[in-house]
Amino acid sequence: MYTPKELALAAAKALDDKKGVDIKLLAVTDVTSLADFFLICTGTSSTHVKTLCDAVEKALDELGEPALRREGHRSGSWVLLDFGCVVLHVFTDESRQFYDLERLWSDATPVPLEN
Repeated sequence: MYTPKELALAAAKALDDKKGVDIKLLAVTDVTSLADFFLICTGTSSTHVKTLCDAVEKALDELGEPALRREGHRSGSWVLLDFGCVVLHVFTDESRQFYDLERLWSDATPVPLEN
């Protein structure tokens, strides 16, 4: 059994391994009951967004934590993967700037990601 933070860090590593851009991990436990962590990342194209999501799904599936829900996979500009305690948002650059989740969830606590 893995903690929510361990799952979030495993997902962040999967994103990094596939060259995800500007990966941010936010602890949202104190600001919402939706999840413990939001993980936000940018893909360089809709194909890259799909690759990033597939990599995270595979990594967390191997840890026994399959995605509960997937939204937006066909559009390729914003995909949300819900793992219960961790919610992953993968955007194209345009969509990330437009939705600006970091500003929307500015009350959340940023979690440093080690290399």
